[in-house]
Amino acid sequence: MTASNIILVGFMGTGKSTVGKKLAEHLGWSFQDSDVALEEAHQTSISDLFRLHGESYFRALESKALEHILARKGQVVATGGGAVLAECNRACMLENGFVVALKASPEIIIQRVSSDTSRPLLQGNLDERVHLLLEQRKSAYDFAHSVIDTTQLTTDQITALIIQRAEI
Repeated sequence: MTASNIILVGFMGTGKSTVGKKLAEHLGWSFQDSDVALEEAHQTSISDLFRLHGESYFRALESKALEHILARKGQVVATGGGAVLAECNRACMLENGFVVALKASPEIIIQRVSSDTSRPLLQGNLDERVHLLLEQRKSAYDFAHSVIDTTQLTTDQITALIIQRAEI
């Protein structure tokens, strides 16, 4: 399968944005972060969208943004960690590119997100929240064409694996 887009999914802190930027640069493609696109389109933060309107409202906006982004080709797209929760989003991703799920150990995720106070789903005890959400979403990324555990890999190694697996 030669990919028209590469779509990165995975829990927060697994490296979607970091890897996505590097991969897009390597391929000469554009990079899109669905969370950033949402924030720009609505001129507010993800945290504020959650706080002011709730998660279901945010998820509806997220679906529309993803559909809009994936209408284009030749891009690497980093999705929000929960984008995979909606069946329509999973179908849209599979129809419009090569989907790669990035995973990491809970300890690495906690280390990577511990200083980021902008993540609305991590309010409260960080360790408990990460473990709970990982458990709730343990099968959510199974639909992806490929899965890569980023725990022990460098960004360059992950990029090379994605290129190899997407046959680009």
